[in-house]
This record gives sequence, C-alpha cells and structure tokens, in this order.
Amino acid sequence: MTVSPNHADQLEKLRDLVKDIEYCMLTTVNPDGSLHSRPMALNHEIEENGDLWFFTYASSYKVDEVNHNHHVNVSFAAPNKQTYVALSGQAELVRDKQMMEQLWVPDLKAWFPNGIDEPDIALLKVSVEKAEYWDSPSGIVAKTIGFVKAATTGEATTIGENEKFDLK
Repeated sequence: MTVSPNHADQLEKLRDLVKDIEYCMLTTVNPDGSLHSRPMALNHEIEENGDLWFFTYASSYKVDEVNHNHHVNVSFAAPNKQTYVALSGQAELVRDKQMMEQLWVPDLKAWFPNGIDEPDIALLKVSVEKAEYWDSPSGIVAKTIGFVKAATTGEATTIGENEKFDLK
C-alpha cells in the first residue's frame, strides 16, 4: 500500500499520541453479535502502514472471535493527558516466526514463558482502516480558560482537537 503524504501525517500523529500508552483495549465481535473487549499490551509502535501487532495464543477466545468476524476496534486512553484514540480495522492470525523474533520484547515472558518457542504462540495483526482521536490540553489553566470562555460566550467549549479519518 502506498501511503499518501496526508495519510503519513495522520499516522505520525496517531503514533505520537499512543507512543507512551502501554496498554489498549481490543474489542472483537462475539458470534452472537455482542462486543467483547479485553486489555492488550502494545509493545511496539503503530507501523508506517497503520498495522498493529499483538502476541497471543492461537487457541484463545479472541482468535475464535476474529476468525468468526474480522472487524475489531483498538482503543487507547491516557486520561492524565486527555488523549484518546480509537482505531478500527480487520484482524487476522499470523504464525510468522521471523516476525515474532522482530517484535519480541523481554516483557512478553510474563505471558509467554518460553518466548517465541511457546506452544501455540501467534500474532494477531490488525490492519487499521479508520481512526479517530481526541487530544486536549491537560493542564488546569487550559481547562479553566476553556470553561470560562464557554460560560461567558454561551458556546460549548472546544478545547483540543478531534479528528476522524480513513487510512485505507
């Protein structure tokens, strides 16, 4: 996929917003159509093409859900910074040892004691298609100014940025 300059800027913004967020929520679709979310560790950056990679066990329930319905959502939150990111796309199971070696970090031993030789280890690849973020100043002064302005003008406060875009 060729990434347009605008997409490259958008991806760079997303990468910057989530770079210090250690955990995200991965939401999958149950066979009955209900949504199921769980925390996941993101131990590397969003790739330049927008892909996300997660280590998992191939026999996990989330993989069953992804095999049934590939649509997923990945959300990040840093309330202390007033930063929120939602990414949606398609997920697929990948069993590529070379990619696992490339993405492996020692902290993953907590979940996979035998490293990439762990039986049933795999990767869950999320190809991000749509993104939205909310990024607001987190300081009390910025918030106060926004609330005072809203109270005096009668208009809703518009502190920060909110952008929605397609990546594919």
